[in-house]
Amino acid sequence: MPRLQTVLLDPAGRDQATVLEVLEGVCRVYCPCEETEGMTLAFLQSGDRLRTDRMCSDGACVEALTALKFCRDSVSTDELGIDAVNEWTLQLLRVRHLGQAEQRLHALLALLVNRLGLRCSDTYQLPFRLTHDRFGELIGATRVTTTRLLSKWRQADLVSMSPGDVTMRLSPELINSSPLQF
Repeated sequence: MPRLQTVLLDPAGRDQATVLEVLEGVCRVYCPCEETEGMTLAFLQSGDRLRTDRMCSDGACVEALTALKFCRDSVSTDELGIDAVNEWTLQLLRVRHLGQAEQRLHALLALLVNRLGLRCSDTYQLPFRLTHDRFGELIGATRVTTTRLLSKWRQADLVSMSPGDVTMRLSPELINSSPLQF
């Protein structure tokens, strides 16, 4: 599936316990419900599995943040407990519980780097970029607030996003000083 393409997982198959396994790439899983305005549930990477029988009645959407390959399989008996989406949702709730937008964005960046990032000599790299609107949605803040915070960190050389590049670079100082440890 090409980068930035989205697919809706049909909720009609909820009575069949199947999983989508990410084979390659990174994706965002979100709720398509009108009431939640595309609320992010999780970010998945290679090896993560999404149980389709645990989706809401409107299903779920998968947005490819990088080129994505996945397959559908049946659920094995050892997969009855917590899954990747539940774990991500818990971590995103921890981030949202912090008091200030700056703390929430700082913790979110650390979470993304620790779960999906790569260490590249003197920096961390995320293999995708999120919009300022998406960061705002994830931390419960406006796009303007997110833009202001990212600009502040960019000026301090803590965050780098080259025009036209789909990656985001973050300094170890920023990641290691996160208000939450992941």
